[in-house]
Amino acid sequence: MDPDLDSGLFGIQLSDSEDNDNGSDLAEGNVPKKQDVNATTDRTAQSEEEFQEVRKDYRVKVENGGIWKTIKLPLGSERIPKSDAQALLHAVEELYFFRRYAEGAHFVNELLGTNRDDTKEDMAPGLDTDTRNLLRYYEGKCVEKAKHA
Repeated sequence: MDPDLDSGLFGIQLSDSEDNDNGSDLAEGNVPKKQDVNATTDRTAQSEEEFQEVRKDYRVKVENGGIWKTIKLPLGSERIPKSDAQALLHAVEELYFFRRYAEGAHFVNELLGTNRDDTKEDMAPGLDTDTRNLLRYYEGKCVEKAKHA
């Protein structure tokens, strides 16, 4: 046999035995079985009575253009967490989706101020640049759509 081929690159040993319980397979490079990686819970762990109790009290959350009402303004000067920034985007996106373009543009103006280039008054200095730019983009689209509506 050629000594270059015996370098270990092609020296992989394959085995059909899956009943080794001693864990030595992992040291040899074998992948653990899926059931060993994470133990799954029984899909029927909840009884029918428990399910019916949860089902009785369950109410679907319906968003009908009111996310912007949950935003507390002004935002303040501290850094705005990513989840709060996402809520701002969802609010203006929702207004845009429901074709409430004037309200969407007004909402962004309340968030960031009336100056589109953000040079005069910065009402949300803790907002990251990407979110600010996306909010301004939606503001522009809302203004454009409101003119044609």
